[in-house]
Amino acid sequence: MSAARADGRLDKIVANVEDAVADVKDGATIMVGGFGDVGVPFALIDALLAQGARDLTIVSNNAGSGDTGVAKLLKRERVRKIICSFPKTAGSTVFEELYRAGRIELELTPQGTLAERMRAAGAGIGAFFTPTGAGTLLAAGKETRMLEGREQVLEYPIHADVALIRADRADRWGNLVYRKTARNFGPVMASAAKTTIVEVREIVALGALDPEAIITPGVFVQRVVETG
Repeated sequence: MSAARADGRLDKIVANVEDAVADVKDGATIMVGGFGDVGVPFALIDALLAQGARDLTIVSNNAGSGDTGVAKLLKRERVRKIICSFPKTAGSTVFEELYRAGRIELELTPQGTLAERMRAAGAGIGAFFTPTGAGTLLAAGKETRMLEGREQVLEYPIHADVALIRADRADRWGNLVYRKTARNFGPVMASAAKTTIVEVREIVALGALDPEAIITPGVFVQRVVETG
């Protein structure tokens, strides 16, 4: 929930990462930003791990690497299902071990389709057709149509209870500026979740962000915490 100062001004800043994720519930669907290790909200993920929520569905580009970020959540068996594009990348062993043991579910989604499914959720689009995956196992059980001479697959939006993302700077209204490619999935995730929680390098005063540089407007953000 957004906070308001005593003078009535909107303020989405929370004191620490523990408070930011305190009310995440068991069974929640959580979007986690990042591409590889770039733009991953590591501090929020660690706080979620300490908070104890489990039986989660994670929506992410990949299943993490090593023993950090999403991989740490998987290793502690807090995740029931993952929706991602690259479950197996260099350095990612945790997912493979869990999957082979039947202890985690996987919904494999091509990267562009993953991004569009999240964007569709934020835009209020009920479904869309894409040629990606047509004629492959990824289309098994899905409706297909011939559109403009190409077989296309019907895909549905992905909505989330919570999005955990990282940005470079924010103001107290929740307007966000990202650092280069660390933007990746942050904007579409922010629009697709009921509650968007953002860790940032720096919180600045209102008016300090160039309006032309703001990528995610504060209307899509509920909580901001400065982690450096």
